[in-house]
Amino acid sequence: MKDSIRTLHPEKKKGVNISKEKYEVIRKAIIATLRTNKEMTFMALSRAVEKQLDNKFEGSVMWYVTTVKLDLEARGEIKRVPNSRPQLVRIK
Repeated sequence: MKDSIRTLHPEKKKGVNISKEKYEVIRKAIIATLRTNKEMTFMALSRAVEKQLDNKFEGSVMWYVTTVKLDLEARGEIKRVPNSRPQLVRIK
């Protein structure tokens, strides 16, 4: 895959190769959303990113949000709030 990135996983599972361009679009949307809202459930974050991209993204936004969120956790850019149900995420 041309210009791809291998994602990381916070539990050291095998990551996936995805388009660097799509990764950056989703990453920027996740970070911007969390900066505005501070802390959100994973589902609320996914819906907010989907709304922000407003059908201008080719592919499953939910799959990419899940994949990039896990990568950002593994890289220490965002974190899960411990013991939160449903899962809450925020910028680290």
